[in-house]
Amino acid sequence: MKDGMKARYTLEFKREAVRLVHGGEKVCAAARTLGVSGQTLDNWVKAEAAGRLRDVRGKAVTAEHMEIARLKAELSRVRMERDILKKAAVYFARESR
Repeated sequence: MKDGMKARYTLEFKREAVRLVHGGEKVCAAARTLGVSGQTLDNWVKAEAAGRLRDVRGKAVTAEHMEIARLKAELSRVRMERDILKKAAVYFARESR
């Protein structure tokens, strides 16, 4: 963030981010998609596992920002699936020759 301000994220945002990691997305990829640092997301995953994931005090991320982050994560997952299918199609096309 600009001017040394620290970003504040809602508990829902953090849980959605952790859910992406538990869903199989790598921490670095999910963090990049969500626009947070990999270390921050890793901390959230560890805090969730320890039952210590907490909400923030102060200004939180807006619902629109959370929706954009969710859509970016979904787009990333769909692109990954598409790439896997492309590779599979090439593989099976070679096998049929």
